[in-house]
Amino acid sequence: MSINLEEAVETAGMILFHNFDIRAVTLGVNLKDLVHPDHERLAQACRRRLAQWGERLVSEATEVSESLGLPIVNKRLSITPAAWLLEPCADEGAPVALAHALDHAARQAGVDFIGGFGALVQKGATAADRRLMESLPQALGETQRVCGFLNLASTAAGLNLDATARLGELLLEMARGSENGVACAKFVAFANAPEDNPFMAGAFHGAGEPDCVLNIGISGPGVVRSVVEKHPDCDLARLSEVIRRTVFKITRAGELVGRELARRLGVEFGVVDISLAPTTAVGDSVGRILEAMGLERVGTPGTTAALALLIDAVKRGGAMASGHVGGLSGTFIPVSEDLAMIQAVQDGALSLEKLEAMTAVCSVGLDMFALPGDTPAATLAAIIADELAIGMANHKTTGVRVIPAPGLKAGHEVDFGGLLGRAPVMDYSRFDCRRFIGRGGRLPAPISALRN
Repeated sequence: MSINLEEAVETAGMILFHNFDIRAVTLGVNLKDLVHPDHERLAQACRRRLAQWGERLVSEATEVSESLGLPIVNKRLSITPAAWLLEPCADEGAPVALAHALDHAARQAGVDFIGGFGALVQKGATAADRRLMESLPQALGETQRVCGFLNLASTAAGLNLDATARLGELLLEMARGSENGVACAKFVAFANAPEDNPFMAGAFHGAGEPDCVLNIGISGPGVVRSVVEKHPDCDLARLSEVIRRTVFKITRAGELVGRELARRLGVEFGVVDISLAPTTAVGDSVGRILEAMGLERVGTPGTTAALALLIDAVKRGGAMASGHVGGLSGTFIPVSEDLAMIQAVQDGALSLEKLEAMTAVCSVGLDMFALPGDTPAATLAAIIADELAIGMANHKTTGVRVIPAPGLKAGHEVDFGGLLGRAPVMDYSRFDCRRFIGRGGRLPAPISALRN
């Protein structure tokens, strides 16, 4: 793969003026061969391996970034789902001990996050799955860089309502046990979780992956917004073409970085995740792209249609540029991490219900939004179930990162700092859903899943 001079100059302009960067390089590491019934031995073996790989990742990523002149913002690790590693460890303290070892490895290596502290429980939970779930408040509350996940639903298996109901209770414990509820920001509930996702909090190293694999998450909301603003009057078909061509260029640059870094590390190159990932930096907003299309505010009528156009154009452009597109490859719409989304909530243009409607055409889901700290556990579980049902029924990935902000009410604001941003506390329907959630069991898979 080669980049010509014209592309190099264009990429330099994207970096200098429109916040283009490689948002995340995530090295997935298989740890299954370290499984041992002595959880302390397991934890220390995981810590040593991850620290070694993490140090190499940070060093090589820094050199690649400097040599190619393309910023690499986050260096991350993902591991085999932790519940699998804990199967022979009957000690109730084993999950927390493992979480502390992972956090130690991340700090030692200088990686910003390590993902994979989670379980796949869409059809049921093993004893190890349940031990890990119950440990989430302590494990994520006592660590800084460990991220957790639960896959609660899939198109093939349906939705595990028992685990979802328990998660509603655990989220309240997680929120109360951490400053501003930030432990909840390091956790995501999934339907159809991808095994090669480089973005946090949901990254993990799946069963179908090699021993080590490098996945790349690119990001260019500012680049896409700039080209949309240059075409204020064209029709939507032409606008889609403009976006496709732009994402094509972004993806090529991302794959170039990924392949070079994988070569230096001596690992397999996995995928380019072409998701547009916003930050709170001025000009780095997905919401501003939608507004540049002609919406006064995100959340107004037309928002879902505009997002559908955007995400389709992103996928088309990325798929043309690379044969290794994977992960989430959608458009992130996190409330706390996008200035336009924050403003839309504050102005009353964006409600929780409209945000959910937008996720019907978006591969990522309800992301980084805050609710009042006294939100009932059943309501949290029901919000999660609603969103995961969208993913389950539509054969797509959806996720939820919800933060019940301790002590805060609708209209207040919670500041998580740094990459996680700040979130206006949103309101929710106060009508009761406890009887529905209390039924438990498993929501059956859609009939469309029977495709063999």
